[in-house]
Amino acid sequence: MTEESDLTSTLHFQLAFIIPSLFVFLGGLFTILAFRLARYMYGFILEQIGRKKVKDKDVWWLRKRKQSSVYLVRVFFTHVEMMLSAQTSMGCVLVILVFLLNIGSLIIYFVNLAEEEGYQISFPDSIIYVDTGFNAFFLFYFGLRFVAADDKLRFWLELNSLVDFFTIPPVFVSYYIDRNWLGLRFLRALRLLELPRILQFLRVTKNNYSIKLSKLFAVFIGTWLTAAGFIHLVENNGDPWVQPANSQSITYLKCMYLVMVTMSTVGYGDIVVQTALGRTFIIFFIIGGLVLFANIIPEVVEIVESHKSYKSSYEVVSGKNYIVVCGNITLESVTTFLQDFLLQDTGKVCTEILFLGESLPSLELEAVFKCHSAYTTFFYGSALKSGDLKRVGMESANACLILADVCSPQPYTEDTCNIMRVLSIKNHYPNTRVILQIIQSRNKVHLPNIPNWDCRRGDNIICLAELKLGFIAQSCLVPGLSTLLTSLFIGKENTETKRKYLKDKMLLGDKDYKVMTFQLSNDFADMTFIEVCRLCFVKLNLVLLGIELKFGSRGESTILINPSSGIKLHWNTMGFFIAHSLAEVKKAQFYCKACHSDIQDPEQIKKCHCKRRVHSRSFSEILKLHSGSLVSHGEPAKSRSFINLPPQRFVDGVLDVQGKENSRVILDPTGRFHWCDAVPLQEALLSCNDQAALNLQDHILVCVFGDANSPLIGLEDFVMPLRASNFIYHELKDIVFLGSLEYLQREWKFIQNFPKLWLFSGSALCCADLRAVNVRDCSACAILSSNTTASSNPSLVDTESILATLNIRSMQDKPSSASLDAVFRGRALGNQSEPCYKRIPITTELKSSPNAQFINQAPSGNSEIPEQDQLSTTAAPAGAIFSDSFLNSLLSMTYYNHHILALLQTLVTSGTSPALEEQLLEMDSGLSRSPDDMVQNASQLRCKLALLPLSERLLTGVTEDSFGDVYCKALDLFGILCFGLYRLMEEPNPYKNRFVIARPASDLKMLPTDLLFCLVPFNVATTDDQRGEMESQLGSKKTGGQWAI
Repeated sequence: MTEESDLTSTLHFQLAFIIPSLFVFLGGLFTILAFRLARYMYGFILEQIGRKKVKDKDVWWLRKRKQSSVYLVRVFFTHVEMMLSAQTSMGCVLVILVFLLNIGSLIIYFVNLAEEEGYQISFPDSIIYVDTGFNAFFLFYFGLRFVAADDKLRFWLELNSLVDFFTIPPVFVSYYIDRNWLGLRFLRALRLLELPRILQFLRVTKNNYSIKLSKLFAVFIGTWLTAAGFIHLVENNGDPWVQPANSQSITYLKCMYLVMVTMSTVGYGDIVVQTALGRTFIIFFIIGGLVLFANIIPEVVEIVESHKSYKSSYEVVSGKNYIVVCGNITLESVTTFLQDFLLQDTGKVCTEILFLGESLPSLELEAVFKCHSAYTTFFYGSALKSGDLKRVGMESANACLILADVCSPQPYTEDTCNIMRVLSIKNHYPNTRVILQIIQSRNKVHLPNIPNWDCRRGDNIICLAELKLGFIAQSCLVPGLSTLLTSLFIGKENTETKRKYLKDKMLLGDKDYKVMTFQLSNDFADMTFIEVCRLCFVKLNLVLLGIELKFGSRGESTILINPSSGIKLHWNTMGFFIAHSLAEVKKAQFYCKACHSDIQDPEQIKKCHCKRRVHSRSFSEILKLHSGSLVSHGEPAKSRSFINLPPQRFVDGVLDVQGKENSRVILDPTGRFHWCDAVPLQEALLSCNDQAALNLQDHILVCVFGDANSPLIGLEDFVMPLRASNFIYHELKDIVFLGSLEYLQREWKFIQNFPKLWLFSGSALCCADLRAVNVRDCSACAILSSNTTASSNPSLVDTESILATLNIRSMQDKPSSASLDAVFRGRALGNQSEPCYKRIPITTELKSSPNAQFINQAPSGNSEIPEQDQLSTTAAPAGAIFSDSFLNSLLSMTYYNHHILALLQTLVTSGTSPALEEQLLEMDSGLSRSPDDMVQNASQLRCKLALLPLSERLLTGVTEDSFGDVYCKALDLFGILCFGLYRLMEEPNPYKNRFVIARPASDLKMLPTDLLFCLVPFNVATTDDQRGEMESQLGSKKTGGQWAI
């Protein structure tokens, strides 16, 4: 009987603490719901009944009074909300103070718990008054939160509100009856969930690592302490409906141990719960706790390990080479970069690569880093932060390479972000070399303004759009050029593909040729470029493409490709060669007239030790010598000199037989491009009924996909190589842009000053639009992909370009059985008797290289060609496609030799030097002319790329001519430099496809149908019309400085 009375009194005692909490919670909940119901009913009644009985004047007065009161209330609520969200200094203090008091209240709970469990710890009785004061402050804070809450019902059911309901009233009850009960005060542990927010206010956690780690820590600790407190409560008090009590004496530490064992799924079984409430709680806690433990612990470990490994600092070792790669660090960009970098390094990796990424690597990217862990390291950080730059040792790095996201939907934003990275690097480490990828060429204007940016120090810009569109533009004039240059500059030529189309496969050999640079022997000084070029080919088996010419007082340099015969070489001149290995190129430096003039085998040319001039002349001596170097055989080199222009019958590049000045043609201020007054859009816009559209012949058709919202491709980069001043005005072909008028209007303002440009509103997917622009009569067609990605599937990103290619191809005339490939719309010289078939060269830009399979020209199904050969007749060997994968390789190539990039830019974009590029970018600011007349004239008379058929004048007359014979005769007679071959694939070849041979072997036998990739001097006519006009009117092979083939 006594036990029952004690149990009853204990139950009543506990209810005295729980009932006030339930009364406050349920009473407030009922009040909020009743208030909402009353407000709804009031509004409904007022709308339906009251509004009809109130006069307009009364309605105006009531509304004005209501608006005034609501305004004052909202002002008060706004101040309270700002304070509670810590947007003011007082709010920050208040939030931090509430959190600290909650921690203090939780500590008081642990103190009372220790006293109850019999620990020998004594605390003053006044601790209950301290706890009461804390909870009084909590009550005040609760009131502020309630007043500021927009949704009272949602606030009432929040977790923090529930904690206050079941912790604040019991404390006041304890103070009133002067007795203490632990009860639900363990719920204060849930206030630890506010810890991450407090740490951010205090600026303790600043990065993603610390913020995420603090959140995981707070959730885990709060859940652990709260679950342990609940088990301690129910197990020590037992189930309230069971008599006698089924409670057990268990300490709080044992409850924490039980919770940890349960969450970790270990379950030793040494401590178990006995009450029904405890077991019910454990059933649900196992499910939630298991998920929580399984997710949080591995994530915490991963964060700690990644933070430790990716936030470390690189230890710089003296004499060790390393580079830093930052910017667009993704799985695709890193994989592509490593492949190209290792290809350039020929497998002997002696340079360590440090990747500085602004986001943690994915699992796939981590796997890539682990596979190349011997020479790659990833660091988490940003190039915009000085601390991260210091961690990767940017000051001692050989170079910093900045990758751009080529597929970015916002190219301007991508470029400006990379330019800001350059600015950050140059501000902190001005001597560090930076190689930057940018997408749009017009953004290059910002880089010369960056302090310490210096192209002479090795800083380089790789403009992806400029090079890509330059390649496609040149391919319209020289089909197959993109494949040829890819082979020579990157070394990705498919030799196996070429072997399938040659009967004599041994002529190719096992060599893959590349463009290389090396200093020429000083014995070549005072020799003309033509003489040195012939000597290198005959004696050293090297093809010399050009040289580096220095000018100006600050050591500026420009690249001259196949320059005039009047140009003589100086000491310490650097040459650009096509060779197989660096050992072959070194022979050009070892060559000695005294020792090697009689040697015929290039392998025997080695460094000699004869007493010849080995000292290097200073740059000032070279400049003094330059004025007298332009003399050939004792007479001024008038015919093709860059300094003293010959008396020519050309007026600004236009042939004028009568000698009269033609005022139609002008050049831009740099002398690099043909220029004209701005043409209004309506004058350049063609329609189906325009006579100009009907008369289009031998033009270049450019199919553009884009709309009013698409990022700009930058069509000026396509137009400029086709309007270069090394073409005479008569050679310029009309360019017709076919696309959306909304898009072309946005591009027109950048190209309106170039002559012979036309616009046509339509689509390459429409046959009617293609017929309207005379697609069958065009000389070449280019299809440019849109910058907008319509699909995430790589196989579908080039859908429009592929369909347009097939559409144009289907509109071409069907070939006859005896037709030849007529890329130039005429008969190849030497084959006058054979009929020709006009076939339009189409160059298609693809975002994804594997999509080339969709535009391969496979034979028809009834063909007798074996299936394995059908797969080989692809568009890639013929140079009919262009992919961005080539441009990605330029970054590694530029790091090893930045002169190669300058040569490629000169070939493709008609550029001459970084100095002149900077002047062109400043043209809008008032630049009128290059200050150096030599460079000005050189830019106007630079050579041009051409694809020429075999002429009778290039044949020696013997039965079979080799490439070496044709090379020497073209160089001797016309100054034309041949460096590649465009050959028909072997039969069966119904589509008359061709493939590229880069740097053919000297003994390779020429075929009548072969076409030659050539570097043609400015004053040499190449087209049929020019040859006929010059031969008939000038009547000589060489007249007035002009040459004709």
